[in-house]
Amino acid sequence: MSCPRQPLNRRQALTVGGGLVAGAFLSLAGPSPTAASATARGPAPTAAAPYTNPVIWQDFADIDVIRVGGTYYASASTMHYSPGAPVLRSYDLVNWEIAGHSVPVLDFGAKYDLNGARGYVRGIWASSLAYRPANRTFYWLGQIDFARTYVYTATAVEGPWSRLTTINTPYYDAGLLVDTDDTLYVAYGNTTISVAQLSPDGRSQVRSQQVFTTPSSVGTLEGSRFYKIDGQYYIFLTRPANGQYILKSSGGPFGPYTMRQVLLDLRGPIPGGGVPHQGGLVQTQGGAWYYMAFVDAYPGGRVPVLAPVTWTPDGWPVVQLVNGAWGTSYPGPAVPAPPRQVTPMTGVDTFDGTALKPRWEWNHNPDNTKWSAGDGLTLRTATVTDDLYWARNTLTHRIQGPTSTATVELDHSAMRDGDRAGLALFRDSSAWIGVKRDGGAARVTMVNGLTMDGSWNTTATGTEVASAPLAGGRVWLRATADIRPGAARPGTFSYSTDGTHFTRLGPAFSMGNDWRFFMGYRFALFNHATRALGGAVRIARFELSTP
Repeated sequence: MSCPRQPLNRRQALTVGGGLVAGAFLSLAGPSPTAASATARGPAPTAAAPYTNPVIWQDFADIDVIRVGGTYYASASTMHYSPGAPVLRSYDLVNWEIAGHSVPVLDFGAKYDLNGARGYVRGIWASSLAYRPANRTFYWLGQIDFARTYVYTATAVEGPWSRLTTINTPYYDAGLLVDTDDTLYVAYGNTTISVAQLSPDGRSQVRSQQVFTTPSSVGTLEGSRFYKIDGQYYIFLTRPANGQYILKSSGGPFGPYTMRQVLLDLRGPIPGGGVPHQGGLVQTQGGAWYYMAFVDAYPGGRVPVLAPVTWTPDGWPVVQLVNGAWGTSYPGPAVPAPPRQVTPMTGVDTFDGTALKPRWEWNHNPDNTKWSAGDGLTLRTATVTDDLYWARNTLTHRIQGPTSTATVELDHSAMRDGDRAGLALFRDSSAWIGVKRDGGAARVTMVNGLTMDGSWNTTATGTEVASAPLAGGRVWLRATADIRPGAARPGTFSYSTDGTHFTRLGPAFSMGNDWRFFMGYRFALFNHATRALGGAVRIARFELSTP
C-alpha cells in the first residue's frame, strides 16, 4: 500500500501520523512466455477499438487482477469503508463494473462500527484475489491492523462471501498464488519479502521463509503479487510511489530470487498525476499480457491504468511505452466479443431493491436497523452527534473523473428538530449541502470546514456559510466535483425545489490533493441527529452524471 511522492511506506506513514526506465526496457522483442500454451478456445479474439487511460476514472487502488475463463476480475483497497474489497468485473480489461465485495462487513473490532473508536485509514489495505480451479472457488486474503490475516471465499464474486479462516501471521501487502499443483502460497512483506505456504484447505500456515531483502539502493519494496509463469516464480513489487520491480526464481516458490527493475519515475498518462505502480499482471485468452496499475490522482484518489506487456527472451516483463511514457492510448486487447455490456458506474439509482447496489459503501459499518431500501433509500438517524465523522450510516459513492455531478432527490418531511441530512463531498476535509431542521422549520444550508488531523481526530465540525428557507417536504441537492489531479480542485453545491431549476448555494469548496488519507473524495449521503433519534429522510433518486 503505497503513498505518492514520498519515500515512506504505508506502515511508516501511519506510525508518524520524467520517463526514466532501466533493465527491463532494454528489449521489446520476444513473445509472451506462455503465449503458445494460452491459445484461446471458443470464440476468436476480435480487434478492439483503442482505449484511453485511465480505464476507470474512479478510486480503485492496489489492484490485483486475474482472469477466469473469459472474464477478468480485480480487487482493490477500501480502508474503513464497508462492505470492503470490491470485486470488479470486465470482459475486455477496459470496460469494468462493480460486481460485489469480498469482505461483507468489517467485523474486526468496535472501531469499525464507530462505537467508541474510529477506523479511518485502517481496515482493507492492499490485499489479494485469486481463483482456485480445483474447487471452483474465489479466495480473498488480506491483513488487518498489522495483527492477523483473514481469508474469505465465494463460488461467485457477487457472493455470498464467507470467512474461511483467520491466520495469526499478518501478511502485509500480500499476493496469493494458487500453484499448478493446487498448493497455496502467499508472498508478503515490506522491504523484507517472505513466502508462506498454506495448508491444503487454506486455513493455516504450514511454512514461512524470508526469500528476499531489498537492497538499500532501492529502498522500500512492498505490494506483493505472486505468479507462476512457465515454471518460473515471480513476485511483482512496488517501490512507493514511483517504481515497480520484479523478482524471479527458477528454484521454486522459496527462491532464490533475482531482481529486475520494471519502471522508475515513468511519466504517467494522467496530467498532474503520479507514476503508474502497484498493480498486477494478467494474460488474455490469446496469450497477450497486460499490466494494470494505479496512478496517484488526488483529490480523486488512485485510479487504474492499463498498458500492454511483452517479455524478454530470458523471461522478464517489459511495459510497452508511447514516446517514453505510459501511453494515454493503446490498441484495445484482442479478446472475444463480450457476452453482455457491463453495468455503468454512473447513472441513476432509485434504490428499487432491498439490497444496495455494489457501487455503494458505508463509512464504517452501518447500523442495519436504521436504513432500508426498496422504495427509495430511507435513512433513519443512527447517531446523536454534531460531528459527521462520528455519524453512523453515512453512505458513500465514488466520484467519476475528471468531473462529475451527483444529484439527490430528498424527502425531508420526517426529519425532527436537530436533524442534519444531505449530500457531502467527504474526506478528511469535507463540506456538504443539506437540510437543517430546527424550531419546526427546515433550511437548506451549505457547510464547510469539517476537518480531521493526521491521526484522524476531528479538528472542526464545520461552519454554515450559506442558507435559504425551505417550504414543503422535498428538495433536490446537487454537488459537482472536479477531481483532476495536480492541485486542489473546486467542489460546488446547489439546490432545487422543483428538480429542474437549481440555485447555487455557498462558495466553492477546495478539495485538497494531499495523499495521507489515501482514499479520494467521495459523494456521501447522510442523516444524523444532534438532539435525539427518531427522524428519517427518504432519498428517492440518486444520479451520477458527467459533462
